[in-house]
Amino acid sequence: MQPTLYDGDRLLVVHGASPRPGGLAVVRLPDGVVAVKRATRREPGGWWVERDNPREGVDSWSVGAIPESDVVARVLCRVWPLRRR
Repeated sequence: MQPTLYDGDRLLVVHGASPRPGGLAVVRLPDGVVAVKRATRREPGGWWVERDNPREGVDSWSVGAIPESDVVARVLCRVWPLRRR
């Protein structure tokens, strides 16, 4: 999720909560990997999620909408580090 998040960032999440359009969500991808993605919109088949870095990673453009059952949590905020230099 660079440039929004970096390896080692700590997040405050609400498990079982639906994401908000434009917000971050913890999702289980079809290959079983759990990742943080941007929830862009609700679709009939689940949530359309995208990555912030178009050059890396997997998102709904390659795997389709993520079923609601595979949305693990809504990200509230980054708690560590407090700010970036």
